[in-house]
Amino acid sequence: MAAVEARLQALGLALPPPLQPPGGMVFPFRFVRVVGRRALISGHGPQNADGSIIATRGKVGREVTLEQGVAAARLTALSILGSLQREIGDLDRIVAWTRLFGMVNSAPGFNQQPTVINGCSDLLLELFGAEVGNHSRSAVGMAELPLDIPVEIEGEVELAP
Repeated sequence: MAAVEARLQALGLALPPPLQPPGGMVFPFRFVRVVGRRALISGHGPQNADGSIIATRGKVGREVTLEQGVAAARLTALSILGSLQREIGDLDRIVAWTRLFGMVNSAPGFNQQPTVINGCSDLLLELFGAEVGNHSRSAVGMAELPLDIPVEIEGEVELAP
């Protein structure tokens, strides 16, 4: 078993299947696009174990608590990892997480976006270690996100040759 998969299993975590688009939505893009040694990761949101979008919806700081936002970012990391695994096969091919761009569906006055996106960053560091998992990052507030999800994250990784 690959090292990252073993760490996931040890933590009792599983990667979700592909996102089940809600009612008539079409996604005319790839969730992961490999170009050379780079894998570009489209925006992902938090998923349930069955591939559906989580029920926790709304703005962090209003309908969604800070803790629920952090949990949503952690689930979003699992969603990203699931897409990466389907595209590249073995997550151990990732030699560097280069960047994350975290978007938080924020209520007016909410300013703890970095704490929310830490839910994703912390899990990546736990799974990949500091050398591979350390990344550059932005965490910003948005007025709206698709389907009223609390978090959306995109990123990029470098792959082994």
